[in-house]
Amino acid sequence: MINVDDSLKPTDLTDGIGRLWQKSAEKILSIEEARTEKSGTPVFTVEGRYRAQGWTEWTQGFQHGSAILQFDATGDERFLAIGRNNTIRHMAPHVTHTGVHDHGFNNVSSYGNLRRLMLEGRIGHDQRELELYELALKASGAVQAGRWTGTSDGDGFIYSFNGPHSLFCDSIRSLRSLSLAHRLGHRLMAENDEAISLLDRMIQHARSTARYSIYYGEGRDTYDVRGRVAHESVFNRNDGRYRCPGTQQGYSPFSTWTRGLAWIMCGYPEQLEFVDTLSDDDLVPFGGRHDVVGMMLRAAEAACDYYIEQTPTDGVPYWDTGAPGLARMADCLERASDPFNEHEPVDSSAAAIGAQGLLRLGYYLESRGRTDDGERYWQAGLTVLQTLLNEPYLSTSPEHQGLLLHTIYHRPRGWDHVPEGAKIPYGESCQWGDYHLREVALFVQRIIRKEPYYTFFGP
Repeated sequence: MINVDDSLKPTDLTDGIGRLWQKSAEKILSIEEARTEKSGTPVFTVEGRYRAQGWTEWTQGFQHGSAILQFDATGDERFLAIGRNNTIRHMAPHVTHTGVHDHGFNNVSSYGNLRRLMLEGRIGHDQRELELYELALKASGAVQAGRWTGTSDGDGFIYSFNGPHSLFCDSIRSLRSLSLAHRLGHRLMAENDEAISLLDRMIQHARSTARYSIYYGEGRDTYDVRGRVAHESVFNRNDGRYRCPGTQQGYSPFSTWTRGLAWIMCGYPEQLEFVDTLSDDDLVPFGGRHDVVGMMLRAAEAACDYYIEQTPTDGVPYWDTGAPGLARMADCLERASDPFNEHEPVDSSAAAIGAQGLLRLGYYLESRGRTDDGERYWQAGLTVLQTLLNEPYLSTSPEHQGLLLHTIYHRPRGWDHVPEGAKIPYGESCQWGDYHLREVALFVQRIIRKEPYYTFFGP
C-alpha cells in the first residue's frame, strides 16, 4: 500500500521538476538527432536507445507532444519548432486513421497541445494555423467515433484495434479526442446525413467502460474486487451482449494490468473536468449531470483506491497485480518497489499516468468541498511523482535516450529488453511513460507557479 506523505507540498517538488526538464531536453534532442525518415516511430528503448516496434504507430503523438510540453514548461523555442514542424510533417495520417482507437493519444498530444498554447497566448496567434489544428482535431474525433459497436443495454463503445467485439480500458484516455471535437462544434455525419453527437458517443463509451471494465465489489464474478480493472471486455457481435473479460498485455483477464488501471485513473478525472464545462441542458439527454458525474466519479474513485491499496509504498506498481512471480516476493506491497528483483518487473509508466489521475481527482474533489477525500488522492499523487523525479526512476545518464526508467510495454509477448544476466526486463523507457512524466510534471509546475490549470481542452 502506498505510504502517502501527507506533509508533501507541490513546492517541495520544484527542484526535482527543474531537474526533470533539464534531462528531458537532452533526451528529446538526442532522439531528434538520431531520427531518420526510415527509422520509424520510437516506441521503447533497448540498451538506452529508442527503437520502433511496427505494431501500431500509437506513440508518434507522444514523441512530438513531448517537445511541445518541453517548450510549455521552459519557454525554449527550439522545442516548439521541433514539436510544431513534426506535427505538420508527420501527424496527418493519424488524423484519419480508421484502424485504431488511439486518436486521443496521437492527436490531442500534438495538435491539441499546439492549439492550447496558441489560445493561451504562449505562441503567436495565427488564425489559419489555429484553424488547421482545429480541423485536425475535429476530423480525429469524428473518425474515432466511427469505430462504434452498439451493446444490448442500449449503449455502445469505441472498439479497439482488435475489432468490433473488443472494448479496451485504454480508450478512456483517448476520449479526449471526442470531447475536444465536440467542444469545437463538430459532429460525425453518417448515412442519409444523420448527424451523430460526439458528446453522446463519449458519454456512452465512458458508461460502457465504467459498467464492464471496472469492478465495484458487488459480486459480479469470483474475482470482483472493488477497483480492479479488466484490460479488455469482449462482446458477442451478433446481439451486443457482454461475454467476458479479456486481456492483451496483462497477465490474465482476472488480474489487473496496472497500466490499464492507470488509464482509467487518468481518463475519468479528465472527463469530469470537461463535463464541468458543459451546461445542464447539454447533459439532459444522458440522464442529467447527477447521473453522468456520478458514473464517472464512481469509476475514478474505485480505480484510484485500488491503485493506492495494491501498489508498493513508494507508489510504483508491479506490471500486473496477479503476476505469478509476486507470490515469491513476500510482502512486496509493504516496502518500496524493486525494479531489480528477480521475479516480476515494475511498470513506472503506469505510475506516471496514475499520478496525474490521483492529482486531478484530488483537485476535483477538493474544489467541490470533499476536502478529506480530495487531500488523500492529491497527497498520493504527489508521493508517486516525488518517487519518479528521483533515481532509480529518473534517467540521468546522457547516454540513455529515455527519461523514465523501468517501464514495461508487453510482458506476455516478451517485447521488453532483459539485460544480460538478468531474469526480468528493467532499465528501459517508453514514449508514453516519458510523455506522461512530462505531462504530470507540467501539471504540478503550473500549480506551483499559479499558471492556468492544465487541461486538454483548455484554456
